[in-house]
Amino acid sequence: MHEPRARPRRGPGPDQCGSSPVSPEDAVQPNDAVQPENPVTEQPESGAQASRTFSLEQFPEKLAVVRLPPGAEIPEWTESSSILSITATARETSLVCAGRNVPTKTVAVRGLTAFAVQGTLDPTLVGVLVELLTPLAEAEIPVFTLSTYETDWILIPATEAERAAEAWRRRGHTVVLAVPVKPSRTSKPKQASPSRKQKKNK
Repeated sequence: MHEPRARPRRGPGPDQCGSSPVSPEDAVQPNDAVQPENPVTEQPESGAQASRTFSLEQFPEKLAVVRLPPGAEIPEWTESSSILSITATARETSLVCAGRNVPTKTVAVRGLTAFAVQGTLDPTLVGVLVELLTPLAEAEIPVFTLSTYETDWILIPATEAERAAEAWRRRGHTVVLAVPVKPSRTSKPKQASPSRKQKKNK
């Protein structure tokens, strides 16, 4: 019979003192275990803009967006309502006005309802129209937008006004009826006084 031989003692393992040296390539850097693959995605998302809501006023008047030739004067039938806007470019003159007196043959988009953001908006605010137009785009509601010094206006076909208001409410926005504005005609061009006419005839 063979006597059992004593097994030689093994040297200290890698996790013990006196472990064999590890090459720099295999060494685990301290930050490797804590750094995510994509640090940006791990950052908490800011909900400031996502949860931002606005209050809008819905005006009762029916408006029209009128197209006139470039350099055209304001027609006498132009009537102010909740809003009167005149935009002139090298290619056209556009009016946003009350639609009741716009001539039938005039090129215009008629039957629009106006919504305006309540209050005075800070000019440095970012994404206001994105917040308001995204629900309408998802509902496939066409819009015409314009801005004044104080706020933003959104014109929507009157037939889609209720759907638009409901789409906004689902996103947390508030829609209230605005106080009607008494319409007033724009001032007509002043006529020359008789004394000036007489001077011209002389």
